[in-house]
Amino acid sequence: MSTHSRRTKAVSQGTGASGHRRTEDEPPRVKVRTVIARLEARYGIPRLRADRDPLDTLIETILSQATNDRNRDRAFAELKRQFPTWEAVRRAPVRQIARAIHSGGLAAVKSARIKKILAHIQQRVGSLDLNFLRRIPVEQARAFLTSLDGVGPKTAACVLLFSCQRPVFPADTHILRVTRRLGWIPENCSDERAHEILGRLIPAEKCYSAHINLIRLGRDVCRPRAPRCDECCLRSECPFPQETTRFH
Repeated sequence: MSTHSRRTKAVSQGTGASGHRRTEDEPPRVKVRTVIARLEARYGIPRLRADRDPLDTLIETILSQATNDRNRDRAFAELKRQFPTWEAVRRAPVRQIARAIHSGGLAAVKSARIKKILAHIQQRVGSLDLNFLRRIPVEQARAFLTSLDGVGPKTAACVLLFSCQRPVFPADTHILRVTRRLGWIPENCSDERAHEILGRLIPAEKCYSAHINLIRLGRDVCRPRAPRCDECCLRSECPFPQETTRFH
């Protein structure tokens, strides 16, 4: 059996703090804490802002899909400039919303999605206010968000972590790549399953730090092609350099 197969085979290894049974594809939590500590030593401990509005974060995260941070920020700023309130966006024609956010890419798709999401929130909540997500149980908050068209596990987790300070861990493409190479999630793992596994592994008080620093590692060092393994602060914890050396 290959190293990767042994690492990802679902064999019961005991019960974790969350009450879920740990499997072989989930490393011991002491190893996870070691990784987080090394990332913090390398990149620092990021601080989470406490003044983000949940609906702002939801729309901003939708605008971030399939684009970079700079284009997302430009699209969001222009949307807020042209529309004084989210109610104004909800009432606006889709084509007008699309013109405002064109710099973020996929404007036709995103504008229709934003308008539909705002309509659903208004219908179900009675107002365009998502602050109730700060108070209800986390799983109920996650279920509400993922019931909105176009909102997946990552977008929901971003809203809950960034704006509601809930202990939820969002995993973007950088994080998924790094944690696959670390052996924390299986190679062909769905986004839903990855969020489930990583949500159990990452300590509640370290969700934001781990999220930000894993992204930094993924962008700077653990790149999709030609990863800079020799410069990685996690090299001794990661089987990926040894595997790539063996097969290449």
